[in-house]
Amino acid sequence: MTVFSCTEEKPVEPAPKPEDSTAAKPPTGTPGRQFTLVPDKFGRLEVNNANGTYKAGDILNLKGTFTAVIFYNLKGASGKPITIRNAPGTVLKIGDPAWNGGSWSTALSFRNSHYVKVEGTSKTSFIINGSTTAGRIAYFNMALAEQSDNFEIANLTITGGGTGLWAKTDPVKSIPATHYPNSYLENLFIHDLVITGTHNEGMYIGHTATYWNLESNYSYYTLPAGAVLGSVYVQPIKWRNVKIYNNIVKDGGADGIQTAAIDGLEVYNNEITNWGGQHNPSHSGGLLIGGRVNNSNIHDNYVHDGWGELFQFFGSGENNGKHVITRNLFRDNFVHDGVNFRGTDNAIVEFSHNTVARTYGVCLRFNGYLGMKGTQQIFANALIQPRTVGGVTIEPRSYIYLEGDAVVREGTGTNANTKFVTVAAAGVDVNNYYQPLANSPLGSSGYRR
Repeated sequence: MTVFSCTEEKPVEPAPKPEDSTAAKPPTGTPGRQFTLVPDKFGRLEVNNANGTYKAGDILNLKGTFTAVIFYNLKGASGKPITIRNAPGTVLKIGDPAWNGGSWSTALSFRNSHYVKVEGTSKTSFIINGSTTAGRIAYFNMALAEQSDNFEIANLTITGGGTGLWAKTDPVKSIPATHYPNSYLENLFIHDLVITGTHNEGMYIGHTATYWNLESNYSYYTLPAGAVLGSVYVQPIKWRNVKIYNNIVKDGGADGIQTAAIDGLEVYNNEITNWGGQHNPSHSGGLLIGGRVNNSNIHDNYVHDGWGELFQFFGSGENNGKHVITRNLFRDNFVHDGVNFRGTDNAIVEFSHNTVARTYGVCLRFNGYLGMKGTQQIFANALIQPRTVGGVTIEPRSYIYLEGDAVVREGTGTNANTKFVTVAAAGVDVNNYYQPLANSPLGSSGYRR
């Protein structure tokens, strides 16, 4: 049985077996050796490295077509990760497009694994093919669980399935290290991936639950009346130092890239398009900076042509955390507002040198209801053709809309935001990333590629 929700998605996999139970036991080698691993007769590979067969610096070449691959207890070291890759000169395929329920619900899974690099020799040489059946909502293409951290994931193609890339750890009562702030998941670098056709999120990075009941394993956004943090209610462990860059995420059913519970997040040079295919308003952000994200730097992303808001911000101002959102192009969405801010703990955002164009609703909406009541710094942005009321009526608050005691400070002079009723009035090239044409009135505002 698979149980999941927007805050409790969890891969269902078989319990660990003794070490190398289904794979041929590799020859003994010194660290830095290369090993080739192949699927068993069912197309599966399980490796429990509890005895340390594979050591820091080793390279594990996967060769063939696998329905599922699970690694337990891989432990590399800083500067000497254990590398998982396709065998040189071959195309590696992992996943079960025919999966329609039951166990083996994750194509590539890591549990309690640390200092690991997962990479293809090229994006077309390491392919994860997820379920394409009606049951794929419960399928995970790649998952990092059970305190797995210090990962680099690069040069993969992920297609189909439910959730493309999933990385979080649920709190466990008997393991205090899974409770924030007792420890962190450290260092996650995700780059140069192509993720297409997922039913759910393209990326689901970090725990979306604000609170967790250790007895019922139920998640909460707010503490129940009378509850206090302690032996029953805790906060899930957070990631620290996450970078997501140079990825293409497209044609998904829910959020494109969703992040949450991260201290120190950088998201840049990603293209996200055609998200929100389920048409579910609760899961329809192109790029989402979620709850308990602190100190983020979001820059040089291109988010366009999707169902739902182009950019959603729920980040935190805990411990005077700051958020910089700059040099992004957000354009053309089919429902809702363009960019929506609903942060907590007096989060402060510097939103500058972005182009926000052809939004279904208002360009920017700031909402102070959840505690984002400080003065937000908004300058040198190009806000172009908000389509409020179907584009019939455009008024000053169609560009920047404030509610719930939200406050902004707009730039002046060369840092002024520019606002245009139409694309033509902005003088930009819609076929070249909305770059200004000759004699455009944008000045120094907006996105530059």
